[in-house]
Amino acid sequence: MDHKAMQNWDDELSNIMAKKMKDLSRRNNGIGSGANTSKVVIAAPITLTDTNFAEAVNKYPLLVVDFWAPWCGPCRMVSPVIEQLAGEYAGKVVFGKLNVDENPRIASAFGIQSIPTIAIFKNGRNIDGFIGVTSKSQMQTKILSYID
Repeated sequence: MDHKAMQNWDDELSNIMAKKMKDLSRRNNGIGSGANTSKVVIAAPITLTDTNFAEAVNKYPLLVVDFWAPWCGPCRMVSPVIEQLAGEYAGKVVFGKLNVDENPRIASAFGIQSIPTIAIFKNGRNIDGFIGVTSKSQMQTKILSYID
């Protein structure tokens, strides 16, 4: 590739990146209204660990935690539902995933003996949840009952 072609390639790449950033910015600014526009909207499950768990539970008013492990078949059934709900309830509920094999301290602290376990935390307190595979509609019904 000669120098001129390389420059065209760089210019084109810069234009694409600028357009993507503008689209992303426009999309994020369109979410919510009034005071909510400055709030970060989380539309995918966050990764929770022994290190960041307490901070997340205290930071997010409504946090739904999926306790899971990669070898767990039922966990793999629940995971796509958690991802869908994270997108659908972005701005209202934050979803997190905690790998119990990599984070035994938190799993032990909450007495997690069966996975998947879905725990619902509101204002820093563990208030509800599910053990085992649960349908999307069952999760939605329970989670919706805790949205203010």
